[in-house]
Amino acid sequence: MNSSDKPLILFDPHPRPIDPLFDPATKKRLEGFGHVIWHEGSLASNEYIEKHLPETVFLVGQSAMPKERLDRAPKLKAIFNVESNFLPNVDYVECHRRGIHVLSTGAVFAKPVAEMALGMALSLARRMHQADAAIRSGSESLYGMEDNYDSILLSGRTMAVVGCGNVGRALLPLLRPFGGEILAHDPWIHPSVLKELGVTPVPLEECFQRATAVFLMSAVTTENAGGIGKRHFDMMRPGSLVLLVSRAGVVNFDELLEAAASGQVRAGIDVWPDEPIPANHPARKTPNTLLQAHRAGNVPEIWPWMGHLVVDDMELMLKGLPPQRCQKAQWETAAKIRSKPVK
Repeated sequence: MNSSDKPLILFDPHPRPIDPLFDPATKKRLEGFGHVIWHEGSLASNEYIEKHLPETVFLVGQSAMPKERLDRAPKLKAIFNVESNFLPNVDYVECHRRGIHVLSTGAVFAKPVAEMALGMALSLARRMHQADAAIRSGSESLYGMEDNYDSILLSGRTMAVVGCGNVGRALLPLLRPFGGEILAHDPWIHPSVLKELGVTPVPLEECFQRATAVFLMSAVTTENAGGIGKRHFDMMRPGSLVLLVSRAGVVNFDELLEAAASGQVRAGIDVWPDEPIPANHPARKTPNTLLQAHRAGNVPEIWPWMGHLVVDDMELMLKGLPPQRCQKAQWETAAKIRSKPVK
């Protein structure tokens, strides 16, 4: 087979760098599948995309793919989104109609985000971050009597997961050892499926009414943007925990901070409406918060997993089999997702 017969694999992975995702062994595998055109460092130009589009079989990246471009990509079999959010720049219905797989490597972030969410919940429940700060400033209380005045156990407590996608499901086995009931709300998953996951499906309001800790794990969609706010936080017992580790857009962020400032909730926040976080953001001075700068998922050891998923699925498709490793975009729901691109 000469090079012109090999499938063309086009890269436009911005903002992801190539080397952390595709280690030398994975690159070698990839280059064995076809003719690879590497590009990184910036979003590819329209000229770059249009030049190679007619021969492209696999696109690795987040290039816009409206119907007009799909019309000029007759050989396209799959789009691998390594930014790992399904973005609104793809015509998902048209891809479905043409049998083009739109795939995401987002599943690799599930375990690290779930672990961080649990760690933040434990720290908020016992105020470990504040006790550490007290020792460093020389203001600690002996034996923790004063510092522990409102500490709580998670053992035996009811907890709730809002959003049972990749991250929500990764969190469930971490919560089960605490022994309490786990509530779940996800309007895109049938209650029977949630029950099979070992959780109790409930309306959104019941998560806040009954749970000591509510983990917000859902994507931002056209249906839920900004939908969680003051009325939900007011339903919680004072001092309960809210963990925001999915997308900031699912909450009214100002109302979350107000609930924390009043002592109604303790908020663990890893995602923000604007990133980088503005220097004068009021959260920096809001009490009853534990703040992270969108770092829950960025653990170095997971990056090569993304390349492995992509190359494994290419190998399957070149054998005439469906992809099995990456997450597939469901055309019925993917177009409703409104997550902001990573910068």
